[in-house]
Amino acid sequence: MTFRHVARVYLLVSFALAAVAALAADWVRVTVGPTAFQVELAQTPEERERGLMFRRELPRGQGMLFVQAPGPATFWMKNTYIPLDMLYFNAEGKLIQILADVPPCTTPECPIYPSTATTVRYILEINGGEAARLGVKVGDRLRLE
Repeated sequence: MTFRHVARVYLLVSFALAAVAALAADWVRVTVGPTAFQVELAQTPEERERGLMFRRELPRGQGMLFVQAPGPATFWMKNTYIPLDMLYFNAEGKLIQILADVPPCTTPECPIYPSTATTVRYILEINGGEAARLGVKVGDRLRLE
């Protein structure tokens, strides 16, 4: 076993332990690349379904983190009143897709925003345009603190 392999295993175990510890709280601090966010966790099916619906604002530096079993992710903006950036991460915490400035939807028919990857584990929703403004890019790492 090489040092590189051991380091990778250590990193994955550390990330998994941090994720388990973070799930015990309703709010957690995460970093994506160089940027920190205070995020609300959407852990239960009801919390994931409701997401940021019916909220009129999202303070700068805050967001919502969705945790799911690894697989494809499909989101919509039904009854969501603020534009959002949707950041899709794999199980290792690598940012694999950004859907930027997704518009609100208050009509009965809303578009669906699927992930292009089938390995999504975490989805971070932040204010629309924030990822670009803060320099967040595909390949950045999600870290739960």
